[in-house]
Amino acid sequence: MSTILVIGASRGIGREFARQYAADGARVIATHRHPGDTRSLREAGARPLQLDVDSAESIAGLGWHLDGERVDVALLVAGIYGPRTSDLTPPSDEEFGAVMRTNLLAPMRLIPIVSQSVVAAHGKLAVISSLMGSIGMAKSTAGWLYRASKAGLNSVLKSTSLELGAHGVVCVAFNPGWVRTDMGGAGADLDVRESVGSMRRVLGAINSSHNGKFLNYDGVQLEW
Repeated sequence: MSTILVIGASRGIGREFARQYAADGARVIATHRHPGDTRSLREAGARPLQLDVDSAESIAGLGWHLDGERVDVALLVAGIYGPRTSDLTPPSDEEFGAVMRTNLLAPMRLIPIVSQSVVAAHGKLAVISSLMGSIGMAKSTAGWLYRASKAGLNSVLKSTSLELGAHGVVCVAFNPGWVRTDMGGAGADLDVRESVGSMRRVLGAINSSHNGKFLNYDGVQLEW
């Protein structure tokens, strides 16, 4: 039985990853921030684990929970959008701190802890990035703080791939598409089930040749 770790399973894409993997018989460890999410994750077939990705202390505690675990697929999904700007409006200190802490600092704290269990299984590690994180494909200034955080996350994933690839781990960043979630909104292109189902199929097929790549949800390689 495969063991799947979903960081940020309270809602949206993370919740759907947990639901789909559990429905297919995987053992799913699903982290959530709010105590009220425990029951619904358990009913979805996952093992709930409370985690605040903005807390260094909470992240350190994750290492204790993962001690001795072999994780076949680790998914870092937790993220926030921040101010919905359409121009070069500067973020406040609070806005900058919130977005960068969740989208960039948290993965840099989580990956060294999570990677030990992924290495033990020669597994796969994926971060949920965004097409908005691509510098080469940028055509808009909208959400420039979010863009900067996801570009940073892409860099973190690339560094991670260089370190963990030597230990048999395949590391990728995903653009999940514009998905109908609380963040994406009701007018988005993709149903969350379609996006997650496609990413799962890609994860099931990738190998060492994909290590360090930025992939669309359908597996097409994207420009950093």
